[in-house]
Order: sequence, then C-alpha cells, then structure tokens
Amino acid sequence: MASIPSRTKHKACLLCSIIQLSTNFEGNGCQICEEITQLRGSTGRMSVCTTTNFDGMIAVFDPKPSWVRLWTCEAKHVREMYAVRVDGRVPEDVEAELESPRTEYTERPE
Repeated sequence: MASIPSRTKHKACLLCSIIQLSTNFEGNGCQICEEITQLRGSTGRMSVCTTTNFDGMIAVFDPKPSWVRLWTCEAKHVREMYAVRVDGRVPEDVEAELESPRTEYTERPE
C-alpha cells in the first residue's frame, strides 16, 4: 500500500518537483535532473536544491501519456510523486546551466 509522504522525511527537488526521501536524494541523487543538480553524495548540495516547503502532490503512474508531465513541462518523468508547487530557487550555478544552449529546459508557469 502506498503511503503519503511526510514533510519531515521527504523533500521536493526545486528543479523538477519530484518528491523523495531526503536520504534518497543524498544517496542516489534526483531521478530526473541529477545531471544538473548533482545531489548524489552531497548533503550541502541537497540542502540548496531541495525543499520541504511544497504544496500538494501529484502521482504519476504512467509517464508517457501523463498530463502531469505536460503540465510541469518535464519530458523525463518517472513513476513517482511530484509537488504541485515548490517554494525556493535553485542555486546560481544551476540557473546558469539551465541557460546553457546544451540544456533543454522549459520553465513551469507560475
């Protein structure tokens, strides 16, 4: 049976909004945007690229036809829980990477 994420143990990625256990972010990185956020193995990086301050949750069961994928402007969704809205900004180096011509990113509407 699925459980509802607890904000004391779960965080949302500031970039893709995926919700995971804090230990998963630190141990495995972000399933969606690890290439950019580089969370794996870095407590400091995890603390600036994730947040416990998020509203609502959306579950994705089948990523291909998912309206959630379209709504969040993410092409690379996995079966997981996502925050509807996250509060916070990614660090400047991540913003710079997003502006790079080699990075494909669409900002989510406010």
